[in-house]
Amino acid sequence: MNLPAEAKPRLEAALKTHFGFSTFKTGQMDAVGACLSGGDAVVIMPTGSGKSLCYQLSALMLEGVTLVVSPLIALMKDQVDALTARDLPATFLNSSLGWDEMRRRLDAMASGAYKLVYVAPERFQNKTFSERLSTIDVSLVAVDEAHCISQWGHDFRPDYLRLRPVLAAMPKTRIMALTATATPEVRADIVEQLGLGIAPRMPPLVAVHGFERPNLHLAVTRTPTHRAKLNRILDVLEQYPTGIVYASTRKQVERVQAMLAAEGRACEVYHGGMADADRKRVQDRFIGGGAPLVAATNAFGMGVDRGDLRMVMHWDIPGSVEAYYQEVGRAGRDGAPAWCELLFNYADVRTQEFFLEGANPTRAQVQSVWDLVRTTCATEPEQCTVAEWARRLPGAKNEMMVRTALSLLERVGLIERRRDGAESYTTQLAAGAEMADLGNSFQYLDRKKARDRRKLDTMLKYVDARTCRHAFVLSYFGEQEVTSTCDNCDRCARQRTMKRPALSEEQWVEVQKALSCVARMNGRFGLARVAQVLAGSRAKPVIDRGLDQLSTHGLMQDRGERFARALLEALLQDGCIELGGGEYPLASLTARGSQVMRRQKEPALDWPDAPTASRKASAEKRNDTPALRAADAPLLQALKAWRTKQAKASGKPAYTVLHDRSLAEIAARRPETWTDLETVPGIGPAKLAKHGEALLAIVAEHLDTELD
Repeated sequence: MNLPAEAKPRLEAALKTHFGFSTFKTGQMDAVGACLSGGDAVVIMPTGSGKSLCYQLSALMLEGVTLVVSPLIALMKDQVDALTARDLPATFLNSSLGWDEMRRRLDAMASGAYKLVYVAPERFQNKTFSERLSTIDVSLVAVDEAHCISQWGHDFRPDYLRLRPVLAAMPKTRIMALTATATPEVRADIVEQLGLGIAPRMPPLVAVHGFERPNLHLAVTRTPTHRAKLNRILDVLEQYPTGIVYASTRKQVERVQAMLAAEGRACEVYHGGMADADRKRVQDRFIGGGAPLVAATNAFGMGVDRGDLRMVMHWDIPGSVEAYYQEVGRAGRDGAPAWCELLFNYADVRTQEFFLEGANPTRAQVQSVWDLVRTTCATEPEQCTVAEWARRLPGAKNEMMVRTALSLLERVGLIERRRDGAESYTTQLAAGAEMADLGNSFQYLDRKKARDRRKLDTMLKYVDARTCRHAFVLSYFGEQEVTSTCDNCDRCARQRTMKRPALSEEQWVEVQKALSCVARMNGRFGLARVAQVLAGSRAKPVIDRGLDQLSTHGLMQDRGERFARALLEALLQDGCIELGGGEYPLASLTARGSQVMRRQKEPALDWPDAPTASRKASAEKRNDTPALRAADAPLLQALKAWRTKQAKASGKPAYTVLHDRSLAEIAARRPETWTDLETVPGIGPAKLAKHGEALLAIVAEHLDTELD
């Protein structure tokens, strides 16, 4: 935005007077200028870049009051305290206040005593508040954490949907939406959901500044067990003792804290199941420097402002790049180096897929929730938590599904809900609503599920990316000028330190064989199956699918399956091959892989050293039946106990679940990844998809116990 020359000195003077700063950070002046000129703005700026100042300075320079919509009641007091410490008139209105104090603050707000008033989005459903608001001169509404209003955002909150009708009734009030992370798609949805650019409003300024965080070291480490994850965290803590360890579930957070405590590392716990007072205590201690380390779910995030936070570790994979980058963005806010590492095990993806299922219920699931609510609330409203609704619903295995279904029913006007506490709502039926009103919403759910799946798949691509991690993230967020390398990620560091000789002619031929086979199999199989085809395997899954008829079948028969697999893994590391998302990762050729296959580019490979086919065949013959070590006996016993349980549940013989030979192979090999498991005899794609998660979990638990 090009501000008039005469406006800049006035803005800089106000900045100095109210906040003591001599210069604006990138993007701040444009946002403030747009607001003061009467326009709306969508401000996308990274954590620590000064988003809050954009609306705070605007509020102080405008007549009237500024409403700041914030999703976190627990942090409003901290933000107001910081403003009042500068003698800036601010307050908050939320459910922590008694009615007398609420009325006093509303009266003071109407009389012009405050310039900034923080409110939660659910406050707009209160009729008294809405009526009083209509009598007050509101010059600006600042929507903080605006990605919460987007149905495609990573932290969508239904309460934010209350804003649009409120803002529509305030056509002369300026609107500023602010968030740290938003893709072009989410930015467009924020504009739509807030009604920006719809007459009489002019199109808003959409200011996107500085997703780049070059001081953050981005890394991914593959960790097959919980013990491996713990050891990696302990290593990082030696250099970076202050930080956050994120895990996906409350149970896992508590387990991480216990494991760290057992190693002598003091660590706080933070998750959504804790009482408000306990969460506030933990957050205050961490921000104030009293606690160096917190194990937390993503509930610990918005408003976490600690400049010396040096480390963010992810125990589990997040569900999207947006969530991941917002969480790592809490490190290094002072500009100093910070370490951000994702500890990856493919089995962890199942947790995110469980969340995905819960966030995207089927039509039948929504219908069952609606039937329950309609029956329960037929005569009077019902006060209870989402967990209580889930317990009343026969067969409900996913509380998230019930929560999502209730939000959908509320959004389309079938029910009305009033929050009574942190987890409790009073629910009543809306007048004249019919289930048919959900028709369009089911189409929305179908689109949302597909997009959520793509977000998770993109996060998996980030894990497997062989190119610069910073470049991957910046490209995802739509940055136009992105360099292909950086000075601060594991991929670029690896490329700088690796010095490999050029490929020989013989090696080139092997590379082309491997990539040709991946191309021929057309993204329909995993790396293990590709390796079998290259080695000329006559295994039943190969024959049944006609893969022995491919021209690439047996091209590496003289080198063997182990060599083929090792070469494929090396090509995966180089970025010639990529693995798709889902429970069964499928291999396909990348654009770089196509160029390498045609010798238009040369790969940088650690050339595998594997036995020849004849040596491998001899070894297999000597070990036709897996020899169990004494340490494997408990694992085999656990596997058989699991198989017995599965057989009883299905009413079929145990051998139909898995043969003894397969269980013995698993106990001997101890597979730690999906690709390891798919090489076990007797485990084809169907059994892998059905039982893979459970089998890997049993092995991982056994290894963790063994290492404890």
